[in-house]
Amino acid sequence: MPESIKVSAVLPAIPEKVYNAWMSSEEHGRFTGSKAEISPRKGGSFMAWDGYIEGKNLELEPGKRIVQSWRTSEFPSRSPDSRIEVLFEKSEKGTRITINHSNIPDGQGKQYKQGWLDYYFKPMKRYFGKK
Repeated sequence: MPESIKVSAVLPAIPEKVYNAWMSSEEHGRFTGSKAEISPRKGGSFMAWDGYIEGKNLELEPGKRIVQSWRTSEFPSRSPDSRIEVLFEKSEKGTRITINHSNIPDGQGKQYKQGWLDYYFKPMKRYFGKK
């Protein structure tokens, strides 16, 4: 049975800046500390964490929302791609970023929830805190 998770954090930057960094190969690589290649257009593909993560951009609303097909090299080969929806909302202290991650292979939801916190939100807080 596929799993779904939701994670959220507040980052010290405006939504447009966070969105643009997510969709930039250079900045995405800088805030994660790992190589990323991202096509910033609908239908374009992306790769992050040196190829551990890959997928396609399904819907893009600049500064507001990104929807992507998403999988890692740890997905069982027969598993379909999962789906992430990344929301960028203005908040008092910058941007509330929320990731709704669905269709995760059974038994892997907990590890990806922790992964978003450890490998995205923590380094993003440091990255945007320096700017």
